[in-house]
Amino acid sequence: MHAGKNVSFCMLRTVNVLGFAALVYVVAITFVSVGQAQQETNGGGKGGWTLPPNAADEKNPLTADAATLAAGKDVFHKKCERCHGPGGLGDGKDADPDAQQDMDLTVARRAARNPDGVVFYKVMNGRKKPKMPAQKGELSAQQIWQVVTYVQTLRRK
Repeated sequence: MHAGKNVSFCMLRTVNVLGFAALVYVVAITFVSVGQAQQETNGGGKGGWTLPPNAADEKNPLTADAATLAAGKDVFHKKCERCHGPGGLGDGKDADPDAQQDMDLTVARRAARNPDGVVFYKVMNGRKKPKMPAQKGELSAQQIWQVVTYVQTLRRK
């Protein structure tokens, strides 16, 4: 009879250990899921971009007139061309050869997922990999909107 009690105790202990392990696993998965959801909206989200949830709805306050385009082209030349290249093809002298496809601003099919507001926050906040320097503190909001206006003209039709 004594051996039967040992077996029951061992089984009970095994069940408790397995139950505890399952609980730890569920808690860990929950934290990982919540962390990923926060990254999507608070920074380091899809593609490493830091975008507010309403970025796609944000409208460019500038019109694409000659003065805005000229100012945007000037900002692009000074701040963006070294990586994105003079025509926005991702072929600048400091471009990451492994990320040229991501750096090509002329691809028309990207227009739907990169409306003006999204591009604004990508320029403002940058990302780590592939590297794009954040322009927050370097450029004013007006200058970022100017470069957004100019960049949108580079897309192939």
